[in-house]
Formats: sequence, C-alpha cells, structure tokens
Amino acid sequence: MATTTPSRGRRRAPSRMTRAAGKAAALQKPRVILALLLLLALTSVMLLDGYLRAEVGGDERVRSNASSSKVPDKVLDGGPILSFRGGEAQSQSVPEKTIALTFDDGPNPTWTPQILKILEENDVPGTFFVVGSMVSRYPSIVKDLVNQGNEIGIHTFTHVDLSYQSDDRIAREMDQTQLALAGAAGITTTLFRAPYSSEADAIDNYSWPVYKKLGEEGYTSVFVDTDSDDWKRPGVSKIIKWATPSKNKGASVLFHDAGGERSQTVKALGTYIKKMKAKGYTFTTISGAIRQTESANQQANGQTGQNGQQPGSEQGEQSEQAGGQAPGVQQGQQGQQGQQPGQNGQLGQSGQAGGVNSLQAAHRTATGTTLYEGKALVAAVAVAEWTVPGLATGLAVVGVAVMGRFGMMLILARRHYRQRNKRRFSWGPTVTQPVSVIVPAYNEKECIANTLESLAKSTHPIEIIVVDDGSTDDTSQIARDAARSFGMTNVRVIRQENAGKPAALNNGVRSASYDIVVMMDGDTVFEPDAVHQLVQPFADPEVGAVAGNAKVGNRNTIIGAWQHIEYVMGFNLDRRMYDLLRCMPTIPGAIGAFRRDAVLEVGGMSEDTLAEDTDITIAMHRGGWRVVYQEHARAWTEAPASLKQLWSQRYRWSYGTMQALWKHRKSLTDKGPSGRFGRVGMPLVVIFQIITPVFAPLIDVFTAYSMIFIDFKAALLAWLAVLGIQLVCAAYAFRLDREKYRYLLMMPLQQLAYRQMMYLVLIHSCITALTGGRLRWQKLKRTGEVGTPAGVS
Repeated sequence: MATTTPSRGRRRAPSRMTRAAGKAAALQKPRVILALLLLLALTSVMLLDGYLRAEVGGDERVRSNASSSKVPDKVLDGGPILSFRGGEAQSQSVPEKTIALTFDDGPNPTWTPQILKILEENDVPGTFFVVGSMVSRYPSIVKDLVNQGNEIGIHTFTHVDLSYQSDDRIAREMDQTQLALAGAAGITTTLFRAPYSSEADAIDNYSWPVYKKLGEEGYTSVFVDTDSDDWKRPGVSKIIKWATPSKNKGASVLFHDAGGERSQTVKALGTYIKKMKAKGYTFTTISGAIRQTESANQQANGQTGQNGQQPGSEQGEQSEQAGGQAPGVQQGQQGQQGQQPGQNGQLGQSGQAGGVNSLQAAHRTATGTTLYEGKALVAAVAVAEWTVPGLATGLAVVGVAVMGRFGMMLILARRHYRQRNKRRFSWGPTVTQPVSVIVPAYNEKECIANTLESLAKSTHPIEIIVVDDGSTDDTSQIARDAARSFGMTNVRVIRQENAGKPAALNNGVRSASYDIVVMMDGDTVFEPDAVHQLVQPFADPEVGAVAGNAKVGNRNTIIGAWQHIEYVMGFNLDRRMYDLLRCMPTIPGAIGAFRRDAVLEVGGMSEDTLAEDTDITIAMHRGGWRVVYQEHARAWTEAPASLKQLWSQRYRWSYGTMQALWKHRKSLTDKGPSGRFGRVGMPLVVIFQIITPVFAPLIDVFTAYSMIFIDFKAALLAWLAVLGIQLVCAAYAFRLDREKYRYLLMMPLQQLAYRQMMYLVLIHSCITALTGGRLRWQKLKRTGEVGTPAGVS
C-alpha cells in the first residue's frame, strides 16, 4: 500500500472557516424565510379567491317554514321597508303608483352593464343590493352604477343566510361589504337586504333578531312587494306579468342582475318600464320612496317643511337616519345627507338621479381608514383574480407536460431496457484493463472502511486512490488500517488541504495510473461487479462517460423511503430516457466512470458550480463525447437522514444545476453532441427539473382549494387519478430495477410532504441565484449504516 503525504504549508485557520460558515448560514436564513413567505402569500391569495367565489361549511343552508311568533304583527303586516328609529321598529310602504326597482346578487360583468344601459335609456334609477365578494371582483361596474345615479344596498359578502350565523360572522359579512364598496366607489350604505328574503311577512323568529340588531346599528332592511321570479326564467311575458303591482299599488319590485343566466331579465326590463310608465307609474329608489312617504305623512299632518326638511323631533330622527352616523365600519364617521329632491320630494326623473356630485340619501362618503382598507381589499382581490386563473392555466400546461413526460419515460424506459438486456447486445470487446477508482473523502471516518471493504471484493482489476480533503477526523488513518486489514495492496491515500470535492477529484485524476477513472463518494459501497459493469460501455470509442445505478442504502426510514422512490423513479427512469435521447444531464457522484483523457481535455472537475457532476457531464457532451447509463452497475449510498441534511443536499443540487445550465448555455447554438444536449437535454432539464417541480406542489394546494371551495369528491378523485398514474410509473421503474414494491406504500405521503419541501428548496435556490449568492461544497453528517451490498434489503 502506497501513501503520499503533501508538503506542509499554511493551513486555513478553523476560526476563519467557522466565521465563513456562520456568515453563509446567516445569508441563507433570509432566503429560506422569503421562500416560505412566497408560499404563504400564494396560499393567502388562493384562500381569498376561494372565499370570494364560494361558500364554506354550512353556508349553503337556507331556513324555511320557521315560526314567526316573536315577530311583531305590525312588522309582518307592514310594508317592505323596515327601520328602527329610536330603537322601535317602523315599517314603510312604497307610495301608490310608484315602483322602486331593486336588483339582487350583482354586480355581474355580463348582465349588470346591460341593465344599467336600459335604466339609463329610460331615465329610471334602480337600487342594487350587491354581494360584497362580487363588488370586490368587479369594482369598476359598481363605480359606474353609482356614477349613473343608482342606489346601492348590502346583500352580504358571501350571500349567506344570516339567520344561521353568529354575531361575529354577521358583523364580518356587513363590514367586509362596506369595505368593498369603499374601495370600489368611495361610499358606504345604510340599505340592507338579506339573501333568501322575500316579503316582510316571511320574517321568522330566527331572522328577526338579525334585522333588529342591524336596525339598531343604523341599517334599513328592504323586502319585496312584488317578485318577478326572473331567476326561474319563465319567459319574458311572465316576468313582466309577475312584476306588475295590482290595483295601482306601489311596490318594491325584485329583479336579478346576477346569480345565473339573465337574458330574459334584460329582454323584459325595457318593455316592463315602458308598460308601467304608460300606466302612470313613476320610478324611484328605496331612499326616494322613503322620502315620498314621509313627505306625504307630513302634509297629511299639516306639517310644512322648508326645502324638503322635516321640522321638529321627526326632522331630528330623519337626519340621524338618512344623514348622520353610518352603520357598520362607518360608525363614528360623519355622513352627508345629499338628498336629491324632485317633484313632491321624490327623485327627479332623470337618469342621473341628481347627478354624480350628489349622493343618494342612503350613501355615505367613505373616508379615512375605511377608504384605504377598502382600496387595499379591492387591490388584493385584483391580484387574486389574476394570480389564481394564471396559476390554474400554468398548472394545466404543467399537468399536460408531466403526463407527457410520464408517457415518454415509460415508452423510452421500456425500449432502453429491452435494448440493453438483449442476449446479443454488446458494447464491443469486453473491457478487462485495470481502472482507477477515486474516492474523495472529507471526515468520512464512519463510512470509509465500508467503502474500501466493498471495493476489496471487486471482480475487476482496480487501483484505489483515496483523496483526503483536509479531514479533521481520522479518515486517512482509518483508510490505511482498513486497507491493511482487508489485505489490499492497491490503495493509495493522498492528503491535501481542504479545497472541496472538485479539487479532490482532480487530484485523483492527475494521480490515476489508468486510462479509465471511476469516481465515487466516500460513503458509497459498490456491488462486487459494479466496476466491471460500469466500464464495459467504454468498448465503444464514442463513449466518454458512464452513469451508474445509484441506490439508497438507508431506506428503512420515512425519509430514506421517500428518497428511494425518488432515486428509482425520478433518477434512474429518467436516465434511461436521457440515454436513448443522447442528452444525459448528470452522472451521479456516487457512481460514474470517465475516460481520463476526456476529463483532462474539458478542464477537469470545475469549481465554477456546486453541481460538479452535472457540470462535468455537460462538458463531456460539449467535448463531443457520448454519455450513457449502465443500469447493471449498482452502488449503495447513504442518503441524508434528517430533513435539515436533505434540505442542504437538495439545495446544493438544484442551485448547482442552475449554475451548470447557465454556464453551458452556449450549447443551445452549438453543433454536434453539444448542440444536441443544448436543444434537447437542456430544455428537458429546465422544464422537468426546475419549472415543473415549482408547480408540482401547487397541485396539492389546488386540490385542497378545490375540496374546500368547489367540489370535494371531484377534486379528491382527480388527485387520486394523478397519484395512480405516478404509482404506475413508479411500479414500472421498480420492476425494471427489480426493487420491492412495499416502499411504494410511502408514495401518497411523499406527494403530500416531500414534494412541498422540494418546492421550497427549489424556490430557495432560485432566490439564491437571483440574488447572486454562492455556496461551498457541503458535507453531510454520515452514520455509516450502509454496509456491504449483501446486507441491503
């Protein structure tokens, strides 16, 4: 056994290394936090979008046939306008031959603008009871609605039956809608109509406390006198008939500008307005109807107001209701009365209903915190409106790409297997000449003996060069002792100052005695025929490098099983595909072989990137060499045993891959093998190792989103279908590698947990690349639990 000791020189001080490591760790923490914040922001956007588009939990419940024994008779028998001035319930009706057109469930980008156009053409105002989630999604429509002189009321934020909700939920439904109105049109409102409500006599013991509570907060609840039932789509003629009040009575008439297909409503509305005008009816808003009724009451009582004001105590009450404190989020804010008097106190018959600069009596100008919070809500919703559909489209594209990749992998992997396992297949004359095995080692005292023991059983003639990269433990001495105990005379131990794995490998290549060099990690054990199998492709003079079949040795833990699945399916199945396409991107550091002259020709193992194995593989392509995969050359490596170590390893891999691709980007325009890799291999790596891994975890997030907000059963079945396809691919990969299927039981959990971690690692790597960060070659903590191949189950 020969040993070589380098001349002594100035060594790097441990304290300096410690400071450098501490500084690197300090730089990484903000990037990890930023990656987590990106995921949190995306999740928040999706939750907001889901909240805007759907009902959660039991919100779809609608109460019916409940008792009304606790509701005052004067309310049940009263008109459709209910207020609580001075804490006492007061009902009002719409004056005779007057119609207050009301529209529920909007705004809608298709139907609301068409209805607004009809109202404007006929010089008629409307009162729109809007859903807050729709307001936040379509703020420009609400602004147009207000500018046209129409009136707005609240129809809750998510269109829920408030009789089922807690006081806190009711407050949120109202306040969030007020904020949406503030952000969209700069107003709040005092009008309210409950979802699923109808006439006043339908108030029951469960909804009555809700109306009473909101009335005490300053809201006026609005019901229906006449219902067009347009939501049933019974036809234009029936809509007009059902919306027509009987015996010249006034009415609060219900139409819908959203909530479904409303073409019949649009067709009926113009004809209805002309018909009612021909009968002598006038049109007003709910506030206009209130003013008309109060004006008529004053005249009947002999009271005369000046400029439309109500004197005395009633004037004070009216001022408080119509122009004082606003309810909900507007409490404490001074409102503006802004009445638009017309003939007999009702709205003037103009489409502008008093003009843009004169607010409806129910409206309040939003100011201060309410205004800015409202604008923030609308802005957040705008982000969600663009982000979620964009992600959905991206996921659809990624899904198609992933399914296509699975199909291509299965086809090419089968072809590769059948081609390489034919009895007549041969690379050429059997390669029997000795080869050099290079083992870079840094603090490998737990593993190095097992590694050398496995090499001692090699069926191929080899020399072994252990390059100790400045280890601070007894790696060198353990290697010498192991070589003596195994009777190995073909081992050299070379010590060098700590310079990193690429430098250690280059030192080994320069010191190699033979034309073919095999590179492995210090924690890896080879099967006896691994070297012999690995070097056989060199019988083909075009082959410059060979990738072996790396397997996870410590697979009997959850993390180990996850990585085992990934190695068999994600790495080895991929390598079969890349081999046939002649664009292999990476020779694993655990087991790979090279022509020594080819390595020296391309400049050796580069320190430019963190993924020296990917870097040298691409360099071999660019040097005109062919890179192949040898499935029968098997080695067992110790995978990271903790999430922290796994993160560290995969962070280096993904970041290093990005560096290597960027370094060799000119291969895109090269010719020959280099150009083939640039135009075939590089796009495949970018798509399937960078882009799709970023989006893949979002499949789980979207699945959860769909289960909560859309259709639980359909979403679950879709997720299970994707999982089933992956299981089929994984099972086939396990069959080709003759692995035990029991590890596939861990695959569902892998999809839920492991994939999310890989997403964060990749985001972390992208952020590091964008911010110009750099990393050193990182050493993982080893346990030495991967022994000889015979002991691996």
